[in-house]
Amino acid sequence: MKKAIVVGSGAGGATVAKELQGTFDVTILEAGKEFYPFKLKIPLLERIKKTGLLFDEREIQLFFPYMKIRKTEEGMILVNGIGLGGTTALCTGNALRFDKDLKSLGIDLDAEFEEIYQEIPITTDHQNRWSRVTVRLFEIFQEMNLNPQPTPKMGNFNRCANCGRCVLGCSYGAKWDSRRFLDIALKGGANLITKCNVKKVVIKDGRATGVLAKKGLTHRFYPADIVLLAAGGLATPVILQNSGIACEQNLFVDPVLCVAMEYKNSQQYKEIPMPFIVQKEHFILSPYFDYLSYFFNLAWKYPAKDIIGIMIKLADSSKGSISYKKINKILTDHDNKRLNEGIEICKEILNRFGGGKNNIFLGTINAGHPGGMLPLTNKESDTLHHDRLPENLYIADATLLPNSLGNPPILTIIAIAKQISKVCKEKHYAKGKYI
Repeated sequence: MKKAIVVGSGAGGATVAKELQGTFDVTILEAGKEFYPFKLKIPLLERIKKTGLLFDEREIQLFFPYMKIRKTEEGMILVNGIGLGGTTALCTGNALRFDKDLKSLGIDLDAEFEEIYQEIPITTDHQNRWSRVTVRLFEIFQEMNLNPQPTPKMGNFNRCANCGRCVLGCSYGAKWDSRRFLDIALKGGANLITKCNVKKVVIKDGRATGVLAKKGLTHRFYPADIVLLAAGGLATPVILQNSGIACEQNLFVDPVLCVAMEYKNSQQYKEIPMPFIVQKEHFILSPYFDYLSYFFNLAWKYPAKDIIGIMIKLADSSKGSISYKKINKILTDHDNKRLNEGIEICKEILNRFGGGKNNIFLGTINAGHPGGMLPLTNKESDTLHHDRLPENLYIADATLLPNSLGNPPILTIIAIAKQISKVCKEKHYAKGKYI
């Protein structure tokens, strides 16, 4: 049986591992380790916050090593998961389909989405768990004709304990993440190697022969007949460039800014994050308690129980790049104009809730959905494979997305990874023979 190396265990990596195991002998290389939810409770963290020792967002890695924090050259905070499940272990479990840009390129993912709906439990049943604050916010959004819609969530929310800590890892098994797919791959015979940081793809005579990775203090070569990169929108481009494969200067990140206010005993931090969503042309709005801003932004000076926040998630311009470990990312004038539009809407919502505009403060701009550095075009609509890649090297993450979704991307990444898996089977294994 031919060997397939899958780099990463997030949405794309776990999917291709599950789909290819059995046809190929799959080995998953994950830079992180086994994931465990964050255990420290808010009262203890608030005491730490009062000491003034929390002044740089990167400090969160001291308490929670699965959340990797980076700063761009321009100071924007970038967040991603590092550990089994990748960023899916830290997401809010949103299940939204956004493949319009891909459809315009001739890429049809209908069959893949149908498979997803059969394999992953998706529900809006969490509505019956909404707090009074969320119910009132939903009513205000309706009053303002914003057309809020309950957010489809991946998982079984009968198990939800309303702890509000989805982004810190679900301790109750309510939220689905890609470790479920990873488990299927492993039960099928796949191999998993953790704490294995892939540096580059080794290419010889126009073909990928495997990958070079750092494991502990040593570097090791892992041979393969086919390689699938799914290390994420920041790591995959670095691996490609280290391998001599150029990327585009086309980085988007889906920036998030929370607009918040003090409201006594609102307890939003215990609510299911992003319970409903409003879709605007260039951004979405959703109730959200921003832990990153709470611990590191001086404007968030109130107790967690007394803060209400609304997220603006922006579909940003693809103006940025990552080269090795240097990340350049700016918000353009158009981006800032759209962000300001969202801020004004949020202020009006919070004002109607009863806060008063003078009681409103902003969070820290942060982002966790990077991608676009090797975007698909209509040339790749059938193969999802760029000409600049060796024929047996594929990408299966947000690096392929042509534009920012401005929305949770997990479902769309899974669908892409499923179709790439089918391409790999058809191209490299046909009629019972490897080709």
